[in-house]
Amino acid sequence: MKPHSHEEHIQHSFDAFCKKVLRNEARDYQDALARKRNREVYFSELPIEVLEQFAVRDTYFTDSRTFEVIGHSLCIDDETLAEAISALPVDRRDIILLSYFLDMSDAEIANVLNMVRRSVAYRRTSTLSAAACGP
Repeated sequence: MKPHSHEEHIQHSFDAFCKKVLRNEARDYQDALARKRNREVYFSELPIEVLEQFAVRDTYFTDSRTFEVIGHSLCIDDETLAEAISALPVDRRDIILLSYFLDMSDAEIANVLNMVRRSVAYRRTSTLSAAACGP
């Protein structure tokens, strides 16, 4: 063997190896596509019972209660929570709604309702503790 023929042999071996890797990778990709094609089902072929599981029904304004506070309309879907909030006096209801539904701080609530921040904090915590104790 000539010295350069050894280099040619290495080059041809590497070329053959690369072609083999690419051929196997292409086959693996084609097999993966075929497996995916065999598992896929068109939506038009699905039974109605299965399609119902994917459906989402909008329940906008269905059995929800709306509360007005400083120009904002807040819809509450949970009937129990809506009843508990409507049972509160108006001033305490506004504080709870502003604090928990509009994420306002006690200082912001005090500013909007023209109150002292400490009064807002007291009314909020006393309302929640009374609600936790029950009627």
